[in-house]
Amino acid sequence: MHIKRLIYGILLLSLTSYSSALLAQESAESLPQNARLQDIIDFALGNRAAVQQALLDEEIGERDIASALSGWFPQISANATYNRNIIIPTLVIGDQVIQAGQNHVGALVLQADQQLLNPGLLQASKAAKYIRQQNDQNTENSRITTVVEVSKGYYDILTSEEQVNIIKENIIRLEKQLRDAKARYETGIVDKTDYKRAEISLSNSKAEQKRVTEVLKYKYAYLKELIGLTADETLTLSFDNASMENEMLLDTTLVVDYNKRIEYQQLQTQRQLQSINTQYNKWTFLPNLSAFYNYAWDYRENRFSALFDQDYPRSVFGLTLNIPIFQGTKRIQEIRKSRLQEERLDWDIIDLKNQINTQYEMAMATYKANLNDWQVAKHNVTLSEEVYNTIKLQYDEGIKTYLDLMTAETDLRTSQINYLNALYAVLSGKLDVHQALGSTETN
Repeated sequence: MHIKRLIYGILLLSLTSYSSALLAQESAESLPQNARLQDIIDFALGNRAAVQQALLDEEIGERDIASALSGWFPQISANATYNRNIIIPTLVIGDQVIQAGQNHVGALVLQADQQLLNPGLLQASKAAKYIRQQNDQNTENSRITTVVEVSKGYYDILTSEEQVNIIKENIIRLEKQLRDAKARYETGIVDKTDYKRAEISLSNSKAEQKRVTEVLKYKYAYLKELIGLTADETLTLSFDNASMENEMLLDTTLVVDYNKRIEYQQLQTQRQLQSINTQYNKWTFLPNLSAFYNYAWDYRENRFSALFDQDYPRSVFGLTLNIPIFQGTKRIQEIRKSRLQEERLDWDIIDLKNQINTQYEMAMATYKANLNDWQVAKHNVTLSEEVYNTIKLQYDEGIKTYLDLMTAETDLRTSQINYLNALYAVLSGKLDVHQALGSTETN
């Protein structure tokens, strides 16, 4: 039966380890036919826009870090000048007025500057580690979100596919009942009421089949969007037939470890960066110290055509010390502001811990409730099948009315649909619990 096949397959897939999926870096070229959950996750990690954007943000972050730290390297520049003295400057020496220059003057200067002490560069050096860590955590968060969303979308499609199969089985039964009711009516055993009721039930089931089938098209389109598959590409899914119903259970004694939550790690990193920013504002009281060296070639001549015939080289080495003495208390205010921002992040961390606890309690309570609903729904399917089969035999023998048979048929279909919904809720709830725990594995 389709129901049993679905339960064994989905339960097996719900236990797939996420840890290997989170490490996937290479983009899958294409999906295999009848892709399994792990195939879908691997493809999504390599092709989903959000994951690729996060990876690109990491690369951009590396370029930003390299750009900021490049200030520690020597800064080499060259410049050239040319002046045409319309009126040549003069010097007075004793009672003599002497021209100090020539008509045409040029210079070529090559200079190298080296920072020795710079608060901004000190901050960049200290922050580089945490910026890399922050970018990596953003990528990890994108991957975790992708795994959870793709898994839920996958399970949703599988349950919907099975719902279509249930409706098809229901239509087959109703078509047979319609034929039987019509034959009974034509032979005069019953009036046309049974025949008309069977026709109405069949029509409603076909309408339901159409609705579920159309919604399923959207669910496939949504899963394609999640994994980064283009709209014109084909997506077919499959699952393994294996009896792993016992693996559906979750260890409800697990406790929350904040350090496993990527959101908590991200806030800790922000706290470290803010602490470095506070330290930077303290470093702004330090002087800026740099060294320079230049070599220049001067050119002087009264005739422009002969300007570059003779050069007069010069060279100099020196140190530049810039001591910021008073800036209107700006640096003090920045230090106080940064400390307040640190304190605010501390409260953000406290608030996040409370949110994580609430999220875990809600996820665990929902999982337990869904698991109970699933167990009840599973038992109801068995009961409704037994009731339907009994009433069908009694109807065929003329003991029960067609209305009784319709009621049993409706109860059977409802219990099967409720079972599917409960099954999806349990699998989805289990993902939510592990996400609340910050776990990457479901077994």
